[in-house]
Formats: sequence, structure tokens, C-alpha cells
Amino acid sequence: LITMLKTENGETRFDFELLKSTVEEAVHFLDNVIDVNNYPLDRIAEMTRSTRKIGLGVMGFADALLALGIPYNSEEGVAFGERVMSFIQATGHNASRRLAKTRGAFPLFGESTLKDGEPIRNATVTTIAPTGTLSIIASCSSGVEPVFAFVYVRNVMDGTQMVEVNPMLMQKLHALGLDSEDLLKRVAAEGTIQHCLEIPEDVRRVFVCAHDITPEDHTRMQAAFQRHTDNAVSKTVNFPGSATRDDVRSVYLLAYQEGLKGVTIYRDGSRNGQ
Repeated sequence: LITMLKTENGETRFDFELLKSTVEEAVHFLDNVIDVNNYPLDRIAEMTRSTRKIGLGVMGFADALLALGIPYNSEEGVAFGERVMSFIQATGHNASRRLAKTRGAFPLFGESTLKDGEPIRNATVTTIAPTGTLSIIASCSSGVEPVFAFVYVRNVMDGTQMVEVNPMLMQKLHALGLDSEDLLKRVAAEGTIQHCLEIPEDVRRVFVCAHDITPEDHTRMQAAFQRHTDNAVSKTVNFPGSATRDDVRSVYLLAYQEGLKGVTIYRDGSRNGQ
């Protein structure tokens, strides 16, 4: 989603026309993948092609919010997430319906819950996947997650440690003349910039990381995307190390009330080597 931004007259805006054409091409591409894919078993190939489910998703959402100056943990942030995903959902389904006119609906369409509607090529169109490794390759935020930490050390499987600095924060600090090594070390110690009072308040309000966001706000953002996603939404609800069982219980109940298909929580410090 970060690639959908346009800057005109010094103002950054989201390019929904580019998103529309990208979604349409992606649905066509993913439908082709079903036919050219090699399946380990004939039964798997048969089931996959009988429903033709695809899972178009996103990444770079948190980066887009940073560029637009919208806090992740705000009503505006949740509303923007819902606007983007509802647009992807509607555009993706329309593209799948157009494919059905030339290629036919998925074979089990007549036996599905969709049978009374307009024929559609794919039984499901959208999914929010984690995109963990993909987002590292693309150098953007993963899925619909907030930035986990703005400066941190990544532990790779062979024991290598890599210092990661969020490029958007670095750009902002450089513009403010605050990109000192001392400040970056302080951010790395906690991952967040909220304790760095020399950074302007309006910047700190926008540049929030996973642990600056309440579990309830994590859950509400997941719900915004789930309302416009066919399959499930991959999202972690981050808890501080001081979280209690009742805190966890309240989030599971909120997730149920919001209609989530699943919820994943992570309590800070609960894994060795974090």
C-alpha cells in the first residue's frame, strides 16, 4: 500500500485509481496461478480448482499511515483501513465476476452459498496474510500490522544480528535534524520514540509502534479489515508483559463481538530470545 501514495504540490495522498488497476491485475494473475500450479496430489488439485479460492491481501499499510500522517491507533486510522479494504474487496469481486463471464464461474458455484448471486470466478477473493518475509524483501511494514519497533536488532536463524532502523522515521528525524547516533541508541533500547521528548509531539503521535497501541486498538483495526475480507485476517494483538488473564479475556470477547474469525495475542517477554 505504501506504493499507492502520490505527492502533489507537496501533499501526500492515496492513489485509489492505481489501487484499482493493481487489484484487477492481481485477481487475473492469481486466477491463472490456480491453473498453472503443480499440486502434490490430484485430490488437492481437484479441490483447489473446484472452488478456485484466491487470497489477495496487502502489506505496507502502517507505512502508508505514517506517510499520510495518520496515527494507527486513532479513529481516522481505523476508518482509513476500512476504506482501503472495502475498496479492495469491491474491486476484487467485480474483477472476479468479469472473469466468470469469459472463463465461467468456479465449478461448485451452483452448490455454494453464492449461488443466488451473480456468477463469480473465485469462491473467495481476499485474505490478509502475515507477509513476514515478503515485507522484509519489499522493505515495508507487514500485512496490516503496525511497525513493531522503529529501531531494533533482528535475530536471524544462524545467530546473526542485524540492526534495523525504520527508514520513514530516519527520514523524518533527518529532516528535523534529530538523527543522532545517541537518539537512535535510545530508541533501540525500547523500540519506541514515545520517551524521546525532544521529538515533536505531533511526530510522536503518528509514529507509534506495536507496543504503543492498546490491545483494544489492535483488535479494532483487525475488525476494520475483517469486515471486508472473505477469509481471515492475520494480526497480532500485542500485550505488555504486565498483562493479566482478565486483560486477555477482554480482548477475546471484543474480538468475538467484532466478528473476527480468529485472534492471536503476544504477551511481551513471553518467549526466550525475543
